[in-house]
Amino acid sequence: MKWQGRQGSRNVSDRRLSGGTAIGGVGVIVLLIYTLISGDPSALIGSLINSSGSTNTELTAEEIQMGEFASVVLNDTEVIWTQIFEDYDMTYQPAQLVLYKDSTDTGCGFASSSVGPFYCSQDQTVYIDLVFYTQLKTRFNAPGDFAMAYVIAHEIGHHIQYLTGILDEYNSLRSELSTIEFNKLTVRLELQADYLAGVWAKHVQGLGYLEEGDLEEALNAASAVGDDRIQQESTGRVTPDNFTHGTSAQRRNWFYKGYTNGNLDEWDTFSAEVLVYLTYTFA
Repeated sequence: MKWQGRQGSRNVSDRRLSGGTAIGGVGVIVLLIYTLISGDPSALIGSLINSSGSTNTELTAEEIQMGEFASVVLNDTEVIWTQIFEDYDMTYQPAQLVLYKDSTDTGCGFASSSVGPFYCSQDQTVYIDLVFYTQLKTRFNAPGDFAMAYVIAHEIGHHIQYLTGILDEYNSLRSELSTIEFNKLTVRLELQADYLAGVWAKHVQGLGYLEEGDLEEALNAASAVGDDRIQQESTGRVTPDNFTHGTSAQRRNWFYKGYTNGNLDEWDTFSAEVLVYLTYTFA
């Protein structure tokens, strides 16, 4: 992705030189699987906290560069979604982005880097420990800067869902549905965020910022974090009733569908199957 020398966002808070509280033991595994590239993890964050912490004294050159990269990507989301919202007679309100190391306090409670990148609707903020970029390359075999750009764009997709009222309606159904049915609804929520990330990527391409191989990096990253792949690698078996994000194929396909369309005309993942839980329209 062509990002160096371009404008970053003003809505970035860098906490990477601050100390924090870590989550340890079994909680690390539970949170990583449950909230990896997810929406609002407030149901779990804060419940598995151990007292520890660390203080960082300086950032490496690579960490500084990754922070600048994340800021440019966030600025791109602001420019692109402002225009798309105008096309649908809406007004876009930018999200905040917090960069941290190890752990941090959020509007949804304390969070560890083990949670993975996430969006907290309580404070309309995306939280990322950029060590996840390394995890994408090593654990998930999804290298490339545009793989990380996809992750940020996915989380901003949850912000779009918040701005349009979808997240509130989704959360209101938590107590009305069984765990299995709510998991199915969550899959649709996550696939919609993938679609929105694809829409964003299409506009980035239109601005001339994509380089050869970038699209493949994003598609590979979407596939790498599919529920079926993560479950198979972590437990040795696949349990569809526990899916919360969609299969590798679904995530890849919905991202590519968003990239192909480049608009919100076909983003309704909730009525793509038989059951329809949410209703929403755009003027």
